[in-house]
Formats: sequence, C-alpha cells, structure tokens
Amino acid sequence: MEAAKEIVLYGAKMAEKGFVAATDGNLSVRLPANEGFLATPTGLPKDELAPESLSRLAQDGAIVSGSPSSEWPMHMAIYRGRPDVGAVVHAHPPFATALACANVALDQPFLSEVVMSLGPVPLVPFELPSTEKLAREVAAAISGHNGALLANHGAVTVGQDLRTAYYRMETLEQAARIFLYAKLLGGGRALPEEAISRLRELGKGHGIAPLPAPACSNCPVASGEDGIYLKRDELQRMLADFARLAGNGQFR
Repeated sequence: MEAAKEIVLYGAKMAEKGFVAATDGNLSVRLPANEGFLATPTGLPKDELAPESLSRLAQDGAIVSGSPSSEWPMHMAIYRGRPDVGAVVHAHPPFATALACANVALDQPFLSEVVMSLGPVPLVPFELPSTEKLAREVAAAISGHNGALLANHGAVTVGQDLRTAYYRMETLEQAARIFLYAKLLGGGRALPEEAISRLRELGKGHGIAPLPAPACSNCPVASGEDGIYLKRDELQRMLADFARLAGNGQFR
C-alpha cells in the first residue's frame, strides 16, 4: 500500500529533522473510498516504522488492525471536519513547541513564503493529550487553517497528501525559528496589508511540486508482474561479468 510507504518515509524524516523524540508524534493518511485512515502505532519511534507496524482505522474510528497512537481521535476529528484533508502530521518541533509553551500563536504575517504556503497558525488552548476535548478543539482550529500550535504540547499540520502536510510542518518550524530570532532583535515587522492580500492570491496556486514518475513506472515489475529491478550500477556489473565470462569461452 502506497500510503504505508509514505508514512514510513515521512516518519523517518520527522525523526531526522528532530521534530520528534523517542515515541513522540504521529502521522496518518486518509484511505480512498471512505475506507478510514492509516495511522502510526503507539509506542514506536518514527524512524523505526515499517508498513506492517501501522494501524488501520475505519471511518467511524473502529480499530481494524494494529494499535494506533492514542492521538487517533484528533486525526479522525480533523478528517471529519475537513473533507479536503488527506493527511495529518502531529509533531513536537522545538521552536514551534517553544511558542506553544509560551502561549504564542504564529499568526503574524511577517514572512512572504509563510503567508503563501501555510497561512496563519492559531494557538489551541491546552487540553490533556489524547482526549476528545483536545480532538474537538484542534479540529475547530484546523477548520480554516493549514496548521495549529497546541499549547504546552506541539503542532499539527494538514494537507491534501502526506508530503504536503509534512513540508508544512517544516515551514511551520522554520517560521517559528525566525519569529523567535526576530523577537530577540526587537520584534518582527508585519507585512503591509496590500502585500498580504496579493500574497494570499499568489498562494492559491502555490504548492509542493509533484514528484516525477520513476523511469520504470510503465515496466512490468512496477505494475506487479514477475521480474527483477536493477539499478544502473548493478546492470553495468552484470553486463561486465557476462562479457568477461563470454571472453573466457564459458558460454560455448
């Protein structure tokens, strides 16, 4: 399942970037045809995920397989409130979480790229993690935004796919870092209102470019038929070995 591979990939990226520590954070992807969603399991570091370790939940929240993260109600609440959302990322990136712990929203339009690609990030008042109350509060905040800070907890970003949701988390953390540095220098200056309006218009067509299709996307192996896949260097070694053996007369 492609969704499972993506969760493994972006879970590892979250750990590599330091957005999570130990077993922190969770990711999910909405499955097609109202089949629910796939989510990370409880108690497993994000750089140790494997497709078979993931959990599947039905559209109504019933656990189909695995042991999902205890934050799954938050993911389900977001999906219910945002039919356009295809993936949810929850992490504890240090700079964004520092703002959340200081009860500071990241809603000042001071960076052009953030206005275009992320938009304002509201602060959700503190609620105990993994509770229905937190799930409702986050879903309400996300209803009109692409991300939210969770007071004394972390951050959440969403997107039409997991790749978009993950990179919005990167944008959020970078914006939080710059915001804090600007504070140390006396405070950032908000963009002019006319510029904000124009940037929002430009942002409607802004997004993460799709990944190019693999070179062998139409070959039999890629479609599940019998065969093997070789990298360029592997093929070169194989041809060199064949030429050497043929030169020694071993194929006569």
